[in-house]
Amino acid sequence: MVRLTRIYTKGGDKGRTSLGGGKRVPKHALRVEAYGTVDEANAAIGIARLHASGAADAMLVLIQNDLFDLGADLCRPGTDGLRVADAQVERLEREIDGMNAKLKPLDSFVLPGGTPAAAYLHLARTIVRRAERAMTRLAEKEEVSAAAIRYVNRLSDHLFVLARAENDGGAKDVLWVPGQNR
Repeated sequence: MVRLTRIYTKGGDKGRTSLGGGKRVPKHALRVEAYGTVDEANAAIGIARLHASGAADAMLVLIQNDLFDLGADLCRPGTDGLRVADAQVERLEREIDGMNAKLKPLDSFVLPGGTPAAAYLHLARTIVRRAERAMTRLAEKEEVSAAAIRYVNRLSDHLFVLARAENDGGAKDVLWVPGQNR
């Protein structure tokens, strides 16, 4: 278990930070951007949890822990000792399938909104997409776990379907009407 006794170290005062293995890198490094965006997604999910139903909250607390695992994996270059595994991707897929089976198929794209829980889940979904873009940019230059990339890809789908579920089973989805305001 991690034990934090000092919150500030002054080590980043000159624009550099330490990765999990101790290597110092610029705070704007692709790796730092990737795990920082994962952290941002986790914070947005925390806000969504304030409004989520019991079943959604139970899924989201697991996801938040997964995102800490993902951040820890991204913080350490290489693929030794990875925490994110295909079992987590498979769990997301089972949950997506279970939720989606109860939803009416869509005839249009969904605009972010509806209930507070759904709106915040859509916000989290877009941040997860940004994390995925940062991770795939990083993967072009350095090794990134394939399971980690699969996880964030599936997570954005999960958050979309969960937002629909939290929108009263899709009844409160706000649908895009192309050209409505012409």
